Amino acid sequence: MEETPAQAQPCKSAGTTHVAQSAGTTRTTLRNPLLVVNFVLMVVASAGGPLFLRAYFLHGGARKWLSAFLQTAGFPLLLVPLCVSFSRRRRRDRDDTPAKSSRTPFFLMTPRLLAASSAIGLMTGLDDLLYAYGLAYLPVSTSSILISTQLAFTAAFALLLVRQRFTAFSVNAVALLSAGAAMLGMNAGGDRPAGVSRAQYGAGFAMTLSAAALYGLVLPVMELSQARHAARAGAAAVTYTLVIEMQLVIGLTATIFSVVGMLANNDLHVSSFSLPIFLFG
Repeated sequence: MEETPAQAQPCKSAGTTHVAQSAGTTRTTLRNPLLVVNFVLMVVASAGGPLFLRAYFLHGGARKWLSAFLQTAGFPLLLVPLCVSFSRRRRRDRDDTPAKSSRTPFFLMTPRLLAASSAIGLMTGLDDLLYAYGLAYLPVSTSSILISTQLAFTAAFALLLVRQRFTAFSVNAVALLSAGAAMLGMNAGGDRPAGVSRAQYGAGFAMTLSAAALYGLVLPVMELSQARHAARAGAAAVTYTLVIEMQLVIGLTATIFSVVGMLANNDLHVSSFSLPIFLFG
């Protein structure tokens, strides 16, 4: 009998097969334009957002609620991919059932998932406010290191909420980030910007860590809400469209939260001079 490739190489390890499968998955992911675009936008926003916020405070800005508002005010842009998805689904439904006049729903969310997304949006709005307060008193480098500790909080909350176990890589990353935050804490005030008091620096340090902890809770709660939605009979599958719908509701709720704070803090009276400074530094 002629040997097959698998029989000819019985010593091939499962790890090699796993590496080959992972490489194939990576190549498939990179060929998905939606994922590539989202990845690029996330990288650009993660790098540019803190710089713009810090530039605003360095040039005399003091409106924290306005800064929190601008972090999610771009949520209407998500209507573009939702409209494209709706158009494709409606065309597909007409092709599948040409004799029926079935209506294609614009939103796929259930009331429970809508309520969960709204609660996550409130948490996101509070997280944006804490992050804005932190950046008002900390250098960008210190704030970025502290906010990166959200990985440790995410791992801990993921273990508690969705039973996601620690791996060697996650434990190593959590240990390194925790050590970095501890070293910054021991040298608190050493990189304090000019004009920032020790009390303000300490408050910014604490609020940035609080923002990291809160966002570390947000991500597992999102995964938990999606898992419970998928487990319900008759519910729509957790697709790209459904995730974008969740992001839209989260952005809308967080923005409304910030608008209410701006109204209470009288932050809507923005001079024509302060907005160009915020946008162009």
